[in-house]
Amino acid sequence: MEQIFTYAVPAMGIIGLIVMAIKSSWVSKQDAGEQNMIELAGHIARGAMAFLKAEWKVLIYFVIIAGIILAWSGTLVENSSWIISISFVIGAVLSAFAGYVGMNIATKANVRTTQAAKTSLRKALQVSFTGGSVMGLGVAGLAVLGMGSLFIIFYNMFVLSVGGDVNGMEMETALEVLAGFSLGAESIALFARVGGGIYTKAADVGADLVGKVEAGIPEDDVRNPATIADNVGDNVGDVAGMGADLFGSYVATILASMVLGREIISNDNMGGIAPILLPLVIAGVGLLFSIIGTFFVRIKKDTDSVQAALNMGNWVSILLTVGASYFIIDYMLPAGELNLVRNPEVTFTKMGVFGAVFIGLVVGALMSIITEYYTAMGKRPVNSIIKQSSTGHATNIIGGLSVGMESTVLPILVLAGGIYTSFLAAGLYGVAIAAAGMMATTAMQLAIDAFGPIADNAGGIAEMSGLPKEVRERTDILDAVGNTTAAAGKGFAIASAALTALALFAAYVGLAGINSIDIYKADVLAGLFVGAMIPFIFSSLAIAAVGRAAMDMVNEVRRQFREIPGIMEYKAKPEYDKCVEISTKASIREMVAPGAIALISPIIVGFAFGPEVLGGLLAGVTVSGVLMGIFQNNAGGAWDNAKKSFEKGVEINGEMYYKGSEPHKASVTGDTVGDPFKDTSGPSMNILIKLISIVALVIAPHISINPHHNLPDDAVMEIKAEKETVAENVEVLEP
Repeated sequence: MEQIFTYAVPAMGIIGLIVMAIKSSWVSKQDAGEQNMIELAGHIARGAMAFLKAEWKVLIYFVIIAGIILAWSGTLVENSSWIISISFVIGAVLSAFAGYVGMNIATKANVRTTQAAKTSLRKALQVSFTGGSVMGLGVAGLAVLGMGSLFIIFYNMFVLSVGGDVNGMEMETALEVLAGFSLGAESIALFARVGGGIYTKAADVGADLVGKVEAGIPEDDVRNPATIADNVGDNVGDVAGMGADLFGSYVATILASMVLGREIISNDNMGGIAPILLPLVIAGVGLLFSIIGTFFVRIKKDTDSVQAALNMGNWVSILLTVGASYFIIDYMLPAGELNLVRNPEVTFTKMGVFGAVFIGLVVGALMSIITEYYTAMGKRPVNSIIKQSSTGHATNIIGGLSVGMESTVLPILVLAGGIYTSFLAAGLYGVAIAAAGMMATTAMQLAIDAFGPIADNAGGIAEMSGLPKEVRERTDILDAVGNTTAAAGKGFAIASAALTALALFAAYVGLAGINSIDIYKADVLAGLFVGAMIPFIFSSLAIAAVGRAAMDMVNEVRRQFREIPGIMEYKAKPEYDKCVEISTKASIREMVAPGAIALISPIIVGFAFGPEVLGGLLAGVTVSGVLMGIFQNNAGGAWDNAKKSFEKGVEINGEMYYKGSEPHKASVTGDTVGDPFKDTSGPSMNILIKLISIVALVIAPHISINPHHNLPDDAVMEIKAEKETVAENVEVLEP
């Protein structure tokens, strides 16, 4: 039975990839439109691929150097291995490939969505969402296949081959080596998200400030030299970066649950491995139900709500996953009490574990609903920013900052409630499995998230191709919904990051040989403050990088308007490639410093000051990073939709205002400020939190004050013997 469930996990990943290939083939077969549209889409695709190639050239050096260091360090402690470097490389490669899969389909789906929008909104939604689902299924399929396959290999290599105990050092070694996979995935995700975010926002800000504000031409106008770079940025930042981001998040969440699952003594019919295997099984089942959910995302006529269709698919996948989780947990985990190795007095039941999974899904749903409220058009927060735009640029900025700060209250209360109740349900394992439950439907969440940038690109191609007004109106409907779903997806990701970081934190404490983090100690308190500072300096570097790159972009666009006669009269073509080159070089150059902070700071603190001070650093980064992430994501999303509201017209104090009005110009400024918030530094917070936690987990055996602290073999054997005696007595009494 153990083998059936173990091998079923990578099999479910393969099913996800097969469905992904079928959907990708369907998108490729759709009509790409006129030659002019195909040419513009070709510019975008080539620009996106040029960025990825440039980024990969830099990251190859990083992966090789980090892999060598990991191989060497793996030989220094008993509960690791040089094979962790191979695990790291595989994680890095699959993370990069996940981003490529998303970008490749997005650059095909964008022009086909434009063509479909000529027919109807229903058809445009079908094409754009199918493109998004290719990315969602690709990311989740690769994660489930990669984690499931490597776990089988490492379990056989480090545990079964030596007759090791599932709660002992042998399994600890297997999971420590598997942590390399997560480290590789999160490392690439951080560079991809930061680099892609800098790229897209540098182009976006440059295109907006010179094109819309100074030249007075529409967004995505073919005369704007930065418009191709802007559309490329949607793919490299919001698609490729997001794909690598959620791949890393998905893997880290599963890993955290597996590491804590090793500490559970379970007399199940799988040799005690059920708590470790459970997160993988839930992830695989969530992938299958996400596939089913994609078939419910459809509208019958153009007047139907696109948001309602997306919500239907999301809820179907969530509810099916909840139902299936009940039966899976009931079957896999044993009846009676489950014990923790580290704290034998802490007990819970399998229904407590199911309760934690349910809590995780509820927390995820509530985070999405709250984020949608704070960022959607027509709601109070966005309307308040619109109203404040009537008195100028400064009041628009004040309004957006206020909304962003206010938007942290409810999510944090929900998150705190989720942490507390899931802990009551199943201890720290409950917190971890709650995060795993929340991330189970990642394929659907990512499909909903990825369709937005595809629709945004489709609108840009429609504008540049001079298509009829109704085509752009249809793509704008999709794009506006996409802005809201993107913000909701980021809120969902930051919530999962908080739960996962807490689970990784608990796993780190065990591996580092410490019982608690005592903030009464001066050095630990200092570590707490330093950790809380890291998200701020990280955000500063990312936003400043966007500012510098945007200045270069603005100067280039102004130069072309000035030096190339005939651009404004459509008599000359802008030099799009110059703007693409500026964004590419800037993003590659500027992504290094923020990435280095995340990777190096826990290593320096851990080796210089010890595991307890590093624990303080982790706590500070987690709390500060979650708040910063929510604030920046929601402020940016609200500013963006406040600007978009003017495209249909808004009423302020009894007077209607449209694009080109003074309040609209103020909203463009707010959106420009919010762009690096919501697309560069904000979404990077969840990766920052988890990457620092995973680095700490990987180095924990090297800085542990008592390497065998987490392996009380005598206590384990005593508890197991007691459970076996109880089970035998039950069998005797049953007749």
